[in-house]
Amino acid sequence: MYVNGNDLLVYVKTGTGNNVVRKAIGHCTTHTATFSTETKDVAVKPAANLVRSAAGLYKSKRITGLAVQVKCSGLCFYAEEEGGFKHILSKWAAGEPVELELFERPAEGSTIEPYCTGAFVISSLENTAPAGDDASYDATFDNDGPVTVDDTKLSL
Repeated sequence: MYVNGNDLLVYVKTGTGNNVVRKAIGHCTTHTATFSTETKDVAVKPAANLVRSAAGLYKSKRITGLAVQVKCSGLCFYAEEEGGFKHILSKWAAGEPVELELFERPAEGSTIEPYCTGAFVISSLENTAPAGDDASYDATFDNDGPVTVDDTKLSL
């Protein structure tokens, strides 16, 4: 059974305590979550008493950082009630990080259980409105500090 892309969603979360509001990024045509690793090559000389071998030619990698980038593309919609371009634009204009939650669409009666959460900055927001075609937008979010990843929340 294949996972349907419509069942992987992104929420922008605002507020705290009893005032938490979650708005799914609505009318998305796609979203991409990229989990990347920054590394540094580590090359050391073998000990002087060892015989020369090819093993001394291989570099090791040291992890120096982890990053998460989320990209969303969506259609602009006049009667938007979810988190569309206008909602994301207001968050961008505030110049503050937003809380993102990435999750699988919950089953009927289930609660939202995100597999990735954290603070993200809106690093780019683009509105495209070609003549005679659907207006759309693209948003890119980059993590701002640590994120929580819980792969047990995925059925993939």
